[in-house]
Amino acid sequence: MAVDAAPAPRILILRRDNIGDLACTTPLIAALRAQLPGSWLGALVTTYNAAVLARNPALDEVFVYEKLKHRSGGLLRHLQARLSQTAQLRARRLGCVLVPASSPQSLKLAHSLKPAQVVSAAPAGGEDKHEVERSYEVGRKIGLRGKPGPLRVYPDPQRQAALRARLGEGPLVAVHISARRPAQRWPLERYAALIANLSSRQRVMLLWAPGARGDPRHPGDDEEAAELRGSLEPGGAVPVPTPDLETLIAALSLADRVVCPDGGAMHLAAALGKPVVALFGDSPVERWRPWGVPHRVLRPDSHNLVDLPVKTVLEACDSL
Repeated sequence: MAVDAAPAPRILILRRDNIGDLACTTPLIAALRAQLPGSWLGALVTTYNAAVLARNPALDEVFVYEKLKHRSGGLLRHLQARLSQTAQLRARRLGCVLVPASSPQSLKLAHSLKPAQVVSAAPAGGEDKHEVERSYEVGRKIGLRGKPGPLRVYPDPQRQAALRARLGEGPLVAVHISARRPAQRWPLERYAALIANLSSRQRVMLLWAPGARGDPRHPGDDEEAAELRGSLEPGGAVPVPTPDLETLIAALSLADRVVCPDGGAMHLAAALGKPVVALFGDSPVERWRPWGVPHRVLRPDSHNLVDLPVKTVLEACDSL
């Protein structure tokens, strides 16, 4: 199906992976809306990443489901909800389901919706293409033209206002400390040194992934953040707990610059148009670097952030 083959095609984008992956799909969504203004355009995402698409004007509807490993209720209730949602989407008589990340689980889910066709991305191979470009290629298979634009997320105005009232006016640099893999984690004592230096010139907002490190569903860095705060001088940083993704997006929207490891927060910062100092360990820079904003990527030769000195990060911050 080419994008011009029907006056109003019904297209669903399926993205069931991480926050940054979904943020990298927003240029595809914007382009589909621009080139198919009369189409119905929906997205099927998870409870974990759905806030990335909140208030996105390009979408007619967002469907959210809970992964089995994230379920908050009983198994029977979970399965009933999934079956009900599948029936609801089948009733839409979808013309096309686009699957930018073609995992077996995603393809199985896409085919279960009984669309006229499923269009998926090629498996990730070489790392010469950015995830934004890989996602956009799925649209090209149905006739999408042009090049991918910037990432976009849309903060909740009420949360923005509440945080602004708490933080006050004036420039802020956000430092987000959380990363999933060990090679992507910068030592806490270096974050402390970085914050001490930055806070002598500008207010610093400290951010981290919420939750306990032992949480089997959503491990977080509450303990690490508390340890870091304890090592800082009074007023060295303003801690901003982000119990949900909407609050993280609102907090990042108030920053002038963002320092963080490669991950979801980095892509959200880029989607908000923020200059980013990105700390990279063992993830491929070409595929995951900040898209469409001024940035500095820092990665030690060892591909392990334990070898990244504070001085290098400070120089990158100053250069932005």
